[in-house]
Amino acid sequence: MAKERGRKIIAQNRKARHDYSIEVTYEAGMVLVGTEVKSLRAGRASLVDGFAMVEDGEIWLHNVHIPEYNEGSWTNHMPTRRRKLLLNRNEINKITVKLKESGLTLIPLSMYFLDGRAKVELGIGRGRKNYDKRHAIAEKDAKREASKAIGRRAKGITD
Repeated sequence: MAKERGRKIIAQNRKARHDYSIEVTYEAGMVLVGTEVKSLRAGRASLVDGFAMVEDGEIWLHNVHIPEYNEGSWTNHMPTRRRKLLLNRNEINKITVKLKESGLTLIPLSMYFLDGRAKVELGIGRGRKNYDKRHAIAEKDAKREASKAIGRRAKGITD
């Protein structure tokens, strides 16, 4: 069997980018059980309620739902168990210092396979208030309208 190349996205947490303003992102490997990997290869995972915490100098991923593998037997895993994340000591230290600031949270943004290895993208984010969310949506709409207008002008279409 040929070795996998590139990046294959399994799951994304779109709500996280809406609810938090992401300051820094990190890529981490995960310690997984065999049936978890098979379930991920089938494209099944949910990051909606997930978060990460620093415990005893290690970073653990909590509440990420990887459903049981259909063809698994008594060796199946627990769907929402905590999973250890693999990061360099320097990255763990930087994350620990950042999280000591008030209002910052470590959130999983996406889960993917990179060259056949399961990875998770973590973001350190600050929670947004409702008015911040509305402001971000308004900015996004304004950028979209501006790019549409530029595209119409480039094609020679006038309103």
